[in-house]
Amino acid sequence: MVNVMKGILVECDPAMKQFLLHLDDSNALGKKFIMQDLDETHLFISSDILDTLQNQINELMDKLSFPITTQ
Repeated sequence: MVNVMKGILVECDPAMKQFLLHLDDSNALGKKFIMQDLDETHLFISSDILDTLQNQINELMDKLSFPITTQ
């Protein structure tokens, strides 16, 4: 029997993959979203969580970036 799942294939570096796995394990987005851990750089995730996931990653990037000031 064929099992069909609707989702999105995500390619990322190993550090981002670890962050996504952490979000999934801790239910930080309200539910599990990783459907399949494929290899070192690929995940198959649920398509309905994409907007929330992008917002979470953008918030992280905002926290990690520093403004460049010129004097």
